[in-house]
Amino acid sequence: MKIDRSVIRALPLFGKLSDDELDKLLAHANSRLVPTGEAIFEQGQAASHFFLLIHGRLKVTQVTQDGQQIIVRVVHPGDLFGFAKALQRTDYPGTATTASESVILSWQTDLWPQFVEQNPYLAVSAMQTIGQRLEEAHTRIREMSTQEVERRVAHAVLRLSQQAGRKESEGIRIDFPISRQDIAEMTGTTLHTVSRILSNWESKGLVQGGRQKLLVCNMPGLTQLADGARE
Repeated sequence: MKIDRSVIRALPLFGKLSDDELDKLLAHANSRLVPTGEAIFEQGQAASHFFLLIHGRLKVTQVTQDGQQIIVRVVHPGDLFGFAKALQRTDYPGTATTASESVILSWQTDLWPQFVEQNPYLAVSAMQTIGQRLEEAHTRIREMSTQEVERRVAHAVLRLSQQAGRKESEGIRIDFPISRQDIAEMTGTTLHTVSRILSNWESKGLVQGGRQKLLVCNMPGLTQLADGARE
């Protein structure tokens, strides 16, 4: 499928590139529509390509040495992902799976140096993106090391609301399918624990659940929980 230049220009990462620069990038890109639940790449696989998400959502998971699966990142439209070469890796550190039907662009990994060297603004933006992802990872590690489970879950739901929230009359809807198991994998806990916490929150009017749906009804109340205050 062909991606129009205007679609790329609308993404913050590419907004300052000229038409010629955008056309050169697109000339080397392959585009693809990926159905829900399909893996773009898998943990440990040779990193042959890097990617840009145009539409949809992806979950990046890792399996730990003890066999536990954790979600290390949610990929949103406009995000680069799979850029293992920038991290000095030859393989993908996790598995990227579509959480909803997605449109992606891909480039061969060997083009990464050209990708950033010929586009200084893009290089700076890409490095900022990497820095933000590392900071988010450090924050999550700190939360899992120092905070009780309910606070970790509150922080995870707040992050999702900020990154993928859609305002509705009753609150903020997380705008892609999200299960309780997903939240458990984001916060290093169990499905049973997340189910208990969310059911308690629903009874207090903080959130509304559903099959792979989550609506945050009381952002101030959830923020208080994340900060350590008790309802």
